[in-house]
Amino acid sequence: MSVSNSVSHSCPDWAAIRADFPVLRREIDGARIVYLDSANTSQKPRQVIDAMSEFMAHSYAPINRSAYRLAGEATDAFEGARAKVARFINAPRPEEIVFTRNATESMNLIAHSWGRTHLRTGDVVVLTHMEHHANIVPWHQLVAERGITLRWVPLTDDGQLDLSDLDNLLDGAKAISFTSMSNVLGSFTPVTEIVARAHAAGAIAIVDACQSVPHAPTDVQAWNADLVAFSSHKMCGPSGLGVLWGRSEILEAMAPFNGGGNMIADVRLDGFTTAPIPAKFEAGTPPITEVIGLGAAVDYLSAIGMDHIRAHEHDLTEYALRTLNDRYGDKITIHGPTDLTVRGAVLSFAFGEIHPHDISQVLDERNVCVRAGHHCAKPLMRILGANATARASFYLYNDTSDIDALADALDGASDIFAF
Repeated sequence: MSVSNSVSHSCPDWAAIRADFPVLRREIDGARIVYLDSANTSQKPRQVIDAMSEFMAHSYAPINRSAYRLAGEATDAFEGARAKVARFINAPRPEEIVFTRNATESMNLIAHSWGRTHLRTGDVVVLTHMEHHANIVPWHQLVAERGITLRWVPLTDDGQLDLSDLDNLLDGAKAISFTSMSNVLGSFTPVTEIVARAHAAGAIAIVDACQSVPHAPTDVQAWNADLVAFSSHKMCGPSGLGVLWGRSEILEAMAPFNGGGNMIADVRLDGFTTAPIPAKFEAGTPPITEVIGLGAAVDYLSAIGMDHIRAHEHDLTEYALRTLNDRYGDKITIHGPTDLTVRGAVLSFAFGEIHPHDISQVLDERNVCVRAGHHCAKPLMRILGANATARASFYLYNDTSDIDALADALDGASDIFAF
């Protein structure tokens, strides 16, 4: 994973940024909320909330269909947000940005629209052992439907991809589909290297970028990937909205995923023709307000600077690893790389013999919000030898006091379960 070292903005005021998130000012039973579940979904700043409310109150109208002025303004705002997203990931053209229901739908669109067009019995798709279910289940569906074959990139002992046999795994493959950052291990993957080796083998490269786009600079042209998926709700935007970026020539060669209004150029009794991209993949009335919210989220993150966000999270992760390991030693096992240059702000851990759900419940009594479960990555859990882990994940609105609160809350779990 390539992360920019350039600094293009003045150093952010992280306390002021934290104040932008209304929910973090809430108290429950007289105590503040410590939100450490951003790998699941992020909180929303008032700038996004206000943009959506303002649009709904004063500018809402259907897009792409009506000729009156209000509808034209709504269409311009919607397409303006698409252009913002394109600039945010350095996509060559706004029309290569497709809005979906969520990143899971983006991955399903890829597997079924690209897969059904290009894959036949015996064709190979390469995945990795750290994938989210959204990048596993759709391919298993094509195994059952088309008889394709899956190959798997294994992991190293420290939770990174083992690329030593990648060229053999790619030999004869049609595609490799992989995450840019593990939602369990926090591992950034070397996207540019994997893409280059895939292309050298004649395969396309598909990137599930849900976990990295909110946390580090993203340049799809530098990656040289073919298709990239990510979600709005993990990057300070609303839920119910995903993004698919793809090269124009690839999107144009794919069959539509859904049929209906807006995605057609013509419909006749004997068939239909599709509209150009991106409308070809955006059947029906889209999530208009949500797209406006994502545009506001992109503005918000861009003003802070993704390079600064990455640096801030690097420092928080370093502090968290040091604090937890110093305090608990061999009582805590934190999965994933120790090299912080290839690690994001995700800490999945085991704490003594305490079940992760019990940890989560005890922490919740102190308003410390962490995720407990298999994190939609059951194959990876089996490799780790765990049914579940507790997971704390940080974002731009967290600070060291949140990590101290986590450590103190774990003291409470240790006291209750007496280990």
